[in-house]
Amino acid sequence: MSPTQARPSQGVSAKRPSKKSARPSSPARPSKAKSTSDELDGYIAQAEPFARPILEHVRALFHRARPEIGEALKWGHPVFEHEGIVAWLAAFKRHVRFRFWKGRMLRDPKGLLRDANGNVGLLIVTDLSQLPSDKVLLDYIRQAIDLNVGGVKLPRAVGKRKAVPLAVPDDLSAALRKNKRAQQSFEAMSTSHRNEYVEWLVGAKQDATRNKRLLTTIEWLADGKPPSTGNT
Repeated sequence: MSPTQARPSQGVSAKRPSKKSARPSSPARPSKAKSTSDELDGYIAQAEPFARPILEHVRALFHRARPEIGEALKWGHPVFEHEGIVAWLAAFKRHVRFRFWKGRMLRDPKGLLRDANGNVGLLIVTDLSQLPSDKVLLDYIRQAIDLNVGGVKLPRAVGKRKAVPLAVPDDLSAALRKNKRAQQSFEAMSTSHRNEYVEWLVGAKQDATRNKRLLTTIEWLADGKPPSTGNT
């Protein structure tokens, strides 16, 4: 038998190409943008239920205005940064504070970021509906970012002005007369703290909101809590 006629020996099978086709790899999940922070995710998750949609909405607007904006926790609260601090948020038990770092330098023709005590660049809200429109907020955010990009510095404070006492509204006066402990606490506070309580109360846009704030004010005052830390 010639070599060309030789049969393959028994027990040895020729290798066949595998019919098993490789499965397509599952699409990778989009990774979180580098500018977002897990710390801020946790902060929002631990906030009061009313505050979460406010925090999420404001956060989304910052990333809409500047997708690469950075965020972190500083002083225990969320801070947005782009070539410096742009703004910070603070969620408390009953309200959310939102302040621009260079708020006094922003164009604010409607005075939405200004209170009666001379503070500027500040918003205090208890509900998502109380925020200015997205268009207005995006304008504020972009202005604040542009100030940082342009290297504009905050002017040095010449001297702190003494706070001027604001008139106490009738409903607050009546409620204080009914609660001596709250009244004593209110009268013992600094002018700026008393003004802050008054501003928060009169800043309510609806009667129901104002009544709720009035009850909260008396509760905090009875416990001797200043407005900025009374609900932490």
